[in-house]
Amino acid sequence: MKTDEAVYRELYAELERYERKGVDMLLDGYQASPLQIVTAYMAKEEGTYMRDYVMNPEGNIESLAFTNIHQYGQAEITP
Repeated sequence: MKTDEAVYRELYAELERYERKGVDMLLDGYQASPLQIVTAYMAKEEGTYMRDYVMNPEGNIESLAFTNIHQYGQAEITP
């Protein structure tokens, strides 16, 4: 089983690759860097983050949105 640190490092590396490819990343509806997203994951006390991929017409990932899911199973509404 991976340690939390290993999981966070892998997530950061993955998000950095997306950033280098020009993929927009959002955290609860706002632009965010890989570090901001990983920090939010590390600091989460209640709930988790759901990942949504937005594809362009060619089938490539255009943006990646992370939305905090509350303990009651409802996502925050993102702009």
